[in-house]
Amino acid sequence: MLPGFIDLQVNGACGIDVMSATANDLLELAHCLAHEGTTGWLPTVITSPLDTIERLDRVIAEAMAAQAESERAARRGSRMPVGATILGMHLEGPFISPHRRGVHPALNLLPRGDALERVMRLTTLKLITLAPELDGALDAIRRFEARGVAVSIGHTDATGEQALAGVAAGARMFTHLFNAMPPLHHRGIGTVGAALSHSMAKVALVPDGIHVDHRLIRIALMARKLGDLFYTTDRVALAGTDGRRMPLFGGLVKAASIAGGAARLPDGTLAGSTITMLEAARMSWKGGALAWPGIALATSRTPATILGLADRGRLVRGARADLILLDDQLNLKAVVVGGRELD
Repeated sequence: MLPGFIDLQVNGACGIDVMSATANDLLELAHCLAHEGTTGWLPTVITSPLDTIERLDRVIAEAMAAQAESERAARRGSRMPVGATILGMHLEGPFISPHRRGVHPALNLLPRGDALERVMRLTTLKLITLAPELDGALDAIRRFEARGVAVSIGHTDATGEQALAGVAAGARMFTHLFNAMPPLHHRGIGTVGAALSHSMAKVALVPDGIHVDHRLIRIALMARKLGDLFYTTDRVALAGTDGRRMPLFGGLVKAASIAGGAARLPDGTLAGSTITMLEAARMSWKGGALAWPGIALATSRTPATILGLADRGRLVRGARADLILLDDQLNLKAVVVGGRELD
């Protein structure tokens, strides 16, 4: 038995794209994720026009309100469908480096002025990925953290010193380590070296063996103590489908398909993963990278800690009853969300 998985970076899955979704679509996606063992998640919005981000904030808020009503109805005896709890929005951008955009569109902004104020007003924002080297970023990190929004360093061209300044300002984590940041260099630690050497901020990895080689994941696990490194899937709508070409990120990416085990653009550029949290746990366990306590930390407790959720990610008296039952080969046998077992 493990705590239910908590995934802080979900762009979509099961054919549903977060940035194209209605509130009902998000509830359907939450139901799909729950059947994979994920009991809490952050719908993730990438760099896009501020009007789009604000519209998606309203959609996510509507879905969260519907889930809250469903939980209240369940306490009154209703048998409404169970889904993974929507914990808020992860906004990946628009305050990122134009040099490390990946699939993000060239709509990058500086974290100051009207753009920052509009993002600050988002009601569902729980996590934001930004580049700490941008003008105004350190003050923005302090403001987000004071508001209770977790800040992650990512899609950045920062030096090691700039990354560490972001951590000192309050950033709690690094987004998909090794991806969309300068590689480790022998004359300067860079963002990767800062993440592997610093203990105040946690480190997220996409553990599909494609975004990061499995051998490098093991090195990262050796560099940081148990519980400092955790998994996100960075999944996109293609996950759980037949992999045929489709638009992603609300149409910001016109066409992507599954090739070589991940979502890719026609030119081969990575556009996201298709891995599940359960598959990540299974690969870590069978490959010997993590034992049971480490898997629980990497897939649940550390993500909960990032969001300041003391009642999730652990199997203790008084915690929320989000848990999964696995057999000795880590096959999923049962999922419980908020004390209700999935059918």
